[in-house]
Amino acid sequence: MSHLDYEINKELGECYLFMGELDKAEDYYKKAASNNGVHADPYLGLATIAVQKGELEKAMSLYRKAAEIEPNDKAFAGMGLVEMETGSKEEAFSQFKKALEINPENLIALFGLVQTGHVLNRLEETIGHLQNYLQLNPDKAEVRYSLAGCLIGLGRNEEAKKQIQIILEQDPDNEAAQELLGQVE
Repeated sequence: MSHLDYEINKELGECYLFMGELDKAEDYYKKAASNNGVHADPYLGLATIAVQKGELEKAMSLYRKAAEIEPNDKAFAGMGLVEMETGSKEEAFSQFKKALEINPENLIALFGLVQTGHVLNRLEETIGHLQNYLQLNPDKAEVRYSLAGCLIGLGRNEEAKKQIQIILEQDPDNEAAQELLGQVE
């Protein structure tokens, strides 16, 4: 199979997945994956399909396969989501951290880390990843809001208040930020 065939099959897989036609998407991803298994993308696509079908063990092995081919943030974030679904919070936290070490802007991993960080009382570790993201994207209110929430969880209300005020400077009508500010004042 040529590289062009691989690209076409991968693109068709992505299109069908986007349209929600899982069986067709799966067929094209399998064709793309049979191209010597040197690309992670088809395995990520197949893993996404497995998750949507509720086949979590299959999804996990596909994410692992993708990570073996190319250790990338999407594979680790996917494994983190599966670990969360199956109740392995510590393992999920670890996978999300791996994803963020590769790509600090992976929002799936970032919000997964926040969620598991709250449950595991590991907010201190979570804060650094939120700050890394905000250095790259200072205008992302949802991330700043999560940072404020983590700071409040650690009893660092003054720092949280500063983060909330930054959100409100950018968006004075942000109701969630207004409510959170009311809680810390």
